[in-house]
Amino acid sequence: MSVSDKPCSHDGRLGEVFGAPVAELYRMAVGPDASAALTRALEMRSFLALAEEQVARICTRVHEAMAPKRDMDELSADQLRMDAQWLEAALSARDGYRTALDDLLRTMPPPGRRSRPVTTNQQTITTTLPPATAVPAPQRAGTARER
Repeated sequence: MSVSDKPCSHDGRLGEVFGAPVAELYRMAVGPDASAALTRALEMRSFLALAEEQVARICTRVHEAMAPKRDMDELSADQLRMDAQWLEAALSARDGYRTALDDLLRTMPPPGRRSRPVTTNQQTITTTLPPATAVPAPQRAGTARER
């Protein structure tokens, strides 16, 4: 299954912001008129979808391990500790991707507005140096030192 087909918690928000379902947004992103904001948002959405899938897999694995009908002799504290570490890492990644995507959607230019290159006018300052006055060279300039 492609990452573009995986469900994500921000699919509704992306649809609202860009005015199309996620599947259509992925098609738009490969076109020549794709905005940088759309491309970045979908890239971040892909990372988020993977992180959310990891969280779901770990939760399923823990639930299966702790099922009431499961043989208690099969329980492993070490395995559950490892799953807890994996879950912590996956949740941290998910939170980071959600924050980054929210920040991007909040700060990007409004849809439909093309970004244009910024031009700056640098002012130049011209100065003229005062005319050089003849300053005599020190008497010993250019001579080797005596020993």
